[in-house]
Amino acid sequence: MSAKTDTEVIIGGKVFTLSGYESEEYLQKVASYINNKMSEYGKVDSFRRQPLDTQSVLLQLNIADDYFKAKKQISLLEEEIQVKEKELYDLKHELIASQIKLENTEKNVKELQDQLNENAKKMVRVETELKDLKEHHTTKGNSKQ
Repeated sequence: MSAKTDTEVIIGGKVFTLSGYESEEYLQKVASYINNKMSEYGKVDSFRRQPLDTQSVLLQLNIADDYFKAKKQISLLEEEIQVKEKELYDLKHELIASQIKLENTEKNVKELQDQLNENAKKMVRVETELKDLKEHHTTKGNSKQ
C-alpha cells in the first residue's frame, strides 16, 4: 500500500487538509472538481437564492448524479468490452479453424500434385514403351519385306 498523503487544498475559498493514500495531484484534482461544480452552480441565480444548506444539498445531489451516471457508463463500457472480447474469441477460433482447413487443403493439393506428377511420369513411360513397340513392330515389318 502506498504512503498516506496530506495535502492542503482550497475549496470554496477555504483551506482544507486532505489526507489519503492517493497522490497529491489526485487530491488537488478532486478539490478542483468540487470548486468547478461550486462555480458552475454559483452562476445560476435560482441556486444562489437558496439557503446555504439547500445549496450544499443541491451540490451533493449533482455530484451524486455525476457519480451514478459515470458508474452506469462504466457498466455499459464493461458490457461492451465483454461483447468485444467474445467477438474476438470467436474470431480467433474461426481463424484457427480456417488455418487448419487451409493447411489440410494445402496438404491435399500437394498430394494431388504428387499424384499428377507420378501419373505424368507413368504416361511418359507408357508413351515411350508404346513408341518403342511401334518402332519395333515397324522395324520387324520392314525387315520381312
